[in-house]
Amino acid sequence: MTKLNQAEASNSSTRDSQVSDEIDFYKLFFVLWGGRRLISGVSGFAAIVSVVVALLLPNVYTASALLSPAEESSGGLSSLMSQYGGLASLAGVSLPSGNDGSKAQLGIQILKSRIFIGKFVNRHGLLPDLMAVDRWDAVSKNITYDPAIYDVKQQIWTRKIDPPLTPKPSLQEAFKQFQEIMSISEDAQTGYVSISIEHKSPIVAAQWVEWLVSDLNTTIKNQDVSEAKRSIKYLKQQISSTSLAELRAMFFELIQSQTETVMLAEVRPEYVFKTIDPAVVPEEESQPNRILICIFGTMLGIILSSLLVLFRRNPQ
Repeated sequence: MTKLNQAEASNSSTRDSQVSDEIDFYKLFFVLWGGRRLISGVSGFAAIVSVVVALLLPNVYTASALLSPAEESSGGLSSLMSQYGGLASLAGVSLPSGNDGSKAQLGIQILKSRIFIGKFVNRHGLLPDLMAVDRWDAVSKNITYDPAIYDVKQQIWTRKIDPPLTPKPSLQEAFKQFQEIMSISEDAQTGYVSISIEHKSPIVAAQWVEWLVSDLNTTIKNQDVSEAKRSIKYLKQQISSTSLAELRAMFFELIQSQTETVMLAEVRPEYVFKTIDPAVVPEEESQPNRILICIFGTMLGIILSSLLVLFRRNPQ
């Protein structure tokens, strides 16, 4: 076969394929058109169901706060340790270690920790609002609890659960639930940190964000103050046990540095994070996206009904 004949055969095969595709397309169109009543009925039913579901879903609100890491005092114990560390080691004295790393990074990790969240929930009595809320009434601004989980009048947990779990949620359950509603993001360039809480009550969401920031600052401040006081006690013991003038002078400087740490912590409530943009009660819900739910439900109905029509036309 010559090249001309091969080209003509190839062109003819391409035309036949295009014609076949056009025939299949028209055939598919007429099959779907024949089942238009079924498609319209199923799609309409799916649209109605999606609208009902979208309307029944409770609103979820998101409150967030923008934070800036508080300025950390330069020098302090760390600089004195670097200055006198060699002298102390030669004298056989083990000095307390200074603060290493960023307090902001430490604060983020503490905020994500199980122990902090557990204490936070217990301290503020958040378990019912965390685990048993059904919906929030925007008119009365009251929370409705699911009676199958929590009895508000008797203040008892009524949920049915299999052992080893108990009707009252454990702190591990509370921690898992809190992880789902809390989000923390950090801007690598600016160092700004955003803390967000999702809840069915916008008032609760804003309040929890405020409490989180306050409790986090207090927790780390108390840790630093406690460590500084232990260091002061330790350094005073070293002063009483040494007669070397240089070591005694070093210990007095270290005591002064730790005393400054205690003083600064006591007068600075925003110890780790400063609030740039505080949490406010959101006026609009963040979830659910009812328009998207309706569109998705309707499209799903169209697709399923079209597949049903094609299956009935060609069951094999």
